[in-house]
Amino acid sequence: DQSVDYIKSIRSLGPVCESVNLHFKSLTKEQFVIQYALWFHWTNYTELFLEVFDVLQYTQTTEVALGLMKLTSCLERALGDVSMNVLRVFIGSPYGLNLRNVLWHGFASPQEIPAKYCAMLLFLTAGLGQLLQTYLLQTKCILVHRPYVIFMSFKELDVFPGKYLTISKFLLRWGKTPLGICVIFFRYADCVILLLPQLEVGLRLLFTTTNKCPNRLVTAEVKFLSKVNYDLMLAKRLDNEEINQLPAVLEEPAMASEFLWDFLNHQEGPRVRDRLSHGEINLEAFPREVANQIVAFAITLLCRFSDEDMFAFKEHMVIKLLMNCASCYRSRFHPISRLKKQVLECMKSIHLWPELPTVPEKHVQTIKGLEGNAEGSTFILMIPEIISQLQQYMPQNSSGSDDPIDSVLSERLLTELCDTRICTLYSPRPVLEILVVLRKISTQCHQVSEQVIASAELRYKQWINKTLRSRQRHNYLRMLNSIKFLSPVLRLILVLITLELVNIHLVCKKNPFHYQQYLKFLKSVLQYTENLVTYTSPEKNKWDETMELTNKALTKIRKISDRKLMLMQLAT
Repeated sequence: DQSVDYIKSIRSLGPVCESVNLHFKSLTKEQFVIQYALWFHWTNYTELFLEVFDVLQYTQTTEVALGLMKLTSCLERALGDVSMNVLRVFIGSPYGLNLRNVLWHGFASPQEIPAKYCAMLLFLTAGLGQLLQTYLLQTKCILVHRPYVIFMSFKELDVFPGKYLTISKFLLRWGKTPLGICVIFFRYADCVILLLPQLEVGLRLLFTTTNKCPNRLVTAEVKFLSKVNYDLMLAKRLDNEEINQLPAVLEEPAMASEFLWDFLNHQEGPRVRDRLSHGEINLEAFPREVANQIVAFAITLLCRFSDEDMFAFKEHMVIKLLMNCASCYRSRFHPISRLKKQVLECMKSIHLWPELPTVPEKHVQTIKGLEGNAEGSTFILMIPEIISQLQQYMPQNSSGSDDPIDSVLSERLLTELCDTRICTLYSPRPVLEILVVLRKISTQCHQVSEQVIASAELRYKQWINKTLRSRQRHNYLRMLNSIKFLSPVLRLILVLITLELVNIHLVCKKNPFHYQQYLKFLKSVLQYTENLVTYTSPEKNKWDETMELTNKALTKIRKISDRKLMLMQLAT
């Protein structure tokens, strides 16, 4: 809002903030609870505001800064899209005090932030609670709070084993440092909230030094204030298109950058900083497992760039173990890594098909039209031919698969391919676009597999209980016949998309015409898998159509594979 004079507003509100701070200091905890606690309920986190009141009584700089960071996070979550000029002066605009960004991005040390601003936010929150209650009574509306984000899959987040971070003698000696204080004396969420800005400012110092732009370390320019953060520091190029030198300075550039991208930036990762700073996480339930990883990573960077006087610290066995874990790190939340995981999970699902309960083969052979099954036989002939063509694109150390119909060999091949190291840093747009399509194909294949498993188990029970009508029995037997041929087809598609994944960066070398043709082919495979999901669903159960559809898809894949092989030979 251009009508707000931020400098004048800050000067005018300064004495008010000081008066509010003195007022709170004059209250006992009981008096504060009686007068104010009710007006914090709308935030869904009354305990935080009572806790901040306690902090204000002793004015410890670190606790005040921590309280402000938690207040701004909670208020952003509670307010949503509500905007008030007085709040924008304090936390909502880069032209004002901008307390949220200044603290969360590490632009200020705790002693630089007066406690009176923390008191003022406490006071404003209570005032908003009063206004909101009046509004709700007038409109008869009910305030509904959004659910918190819950971290899942802790196993994926387990980079540094937690046992290395127990409070041992070396950590207690280290506790005299600001980083050590974060680890030892604060709760898990508080530890990470204090640690992330220190981590960012340390990396920003390296970034500005190595890229020779010291003016970007602490800048008053609005356009840079929120920009010199992880997104910029981890980018391949600077604003002026020069190469970012920070990764080259890090001893393990891929490790450090991949870890930061995984835990802070990637959409499918925990996005710890974003979710903490935007109030999306229940601070009381913040998991120790996540805090352990951030602390351990910070320790490895501290050791990498510490002075010689920390030599004994770096030689400690626990530190060496942490450094070893860091050096082996691979991205877990980049789309490339997620596709690898999807492929292996889908393969495990298909691997269950031979174990599905089934009726005796003699019953299947009694169904008219299934005796010869020419389409199924065609599948069996085409698949080895396609696999043979795809061998040209397999890594040299790959064992390949002499028998693509064998599920064990297919699983071994996929495991080997997924173990191939693929660069995840600085993926250009064409790579990301192809990854989206490949992941959709994998998702559809997995859904087909799960539908087949569910349908086969249900129909078998109904067969045994003799609750199937004549037409349902025939359809069930057609399904049993079809899935024998469908299984190797799905495994072939998984091999195909995994090979495309292994060679994903070659897509950048394609000219626009060939790129569009390649994308068109992948989208046709996606369309096939989407149709397969429809035909194999419990509602449709169209198994004859499934066979026809699969025959057409395999024919197209074989032609494309032939063409790719011919182009490759011409190129050499």
